[in-house]
Amino acid sequence: MKTLITYLVEDNATVLENLIEALREIADVKVTAHSATQAEASRWLDMHVGAWHLAIVDLFLKEGSGLGVLAGCRNREAYQKVVVLTNYHTPEIRRRATALGADAVFDKSTELEGLFAYCREQTGNLQKEGAQQAQSEATERGRAVAPK
Repeated sequence: MKTLITYLVEDNATVLENLIEALREIADVKVTAHSATQAEASRWLDMHVGAWHLAIVDLFLKEGSGLGVLAGCRNREAYQKVVVLTNYHTPEIRRRATALGADAVFDKSTELEGLFAYCREQTGNLQKEGAQQAQSEATERGRAVAPK
């Protein structure tokens, strides 16, 4: 079973702790790291290109903005997803976040179940991709040893 490697950008320690705990219980998610500022998040994401599956980003941070983090994630791999989890959920924020590359936007107070469902879906997608990868590798090995 593949684990959804997740990075959190959240400046509220209580929210961060509760979110990590809930993600572990609800989906096969491993929070590999977290940060509370745009600079820390951008640095970590730049240093770990391709090494994560999901980034969950709050908009209001101790320093900087989650929108800046989103802008820095534009050139990620297709399997890497970035979602916004915010208390400041408006149609304009949804439009701006989507324009900057967010795959989804969730309200902290009313859409946590939607976030958890999204995480379960992404974990399922990893399982399918892993099975497809294993099948492709097996097919390639079979071609390599097949008599000519």
